[in-house]
Amino acid sequence: MAETTTDHDTIRKWAEKHGGKPAAVERTHQKGDVGIIRVMFPKAPQSEHDNLVEISWDEFFKEFDKRKLALLYEPDGMFSKIVGRDTAEKREHGDHKAAR
Repeated sequence: MAETTTDHDTIRKWAEKHGGKPAAVERTHQKGDVGIIRVMFPKAPQSEHDNLVEISWDEFFKEFDKRKLALLYEPDGMFSKIVGRDTAEKREHGDHKAAR
């Protein structure tokens, strides 16, 4: 079952446990703007990270908080999705179709 968190330590530990790294979508990553963020898994089979650029955890979390995001993730797996915190709240209240 997927869980949702905004806790930086939880996100970092979960990502690193599965070989994940903080990243930004390359075409949106410009000077002064981190752009769209993702957690990439470069060693995972069928991982599509060709269009991602690794960034620091500090850059990742600064953008994560600025955009009011949350991580929907599977604690014992590699599934994850970055969603808006409003979506996370809806999911916590039973709306499991909330997607963004």
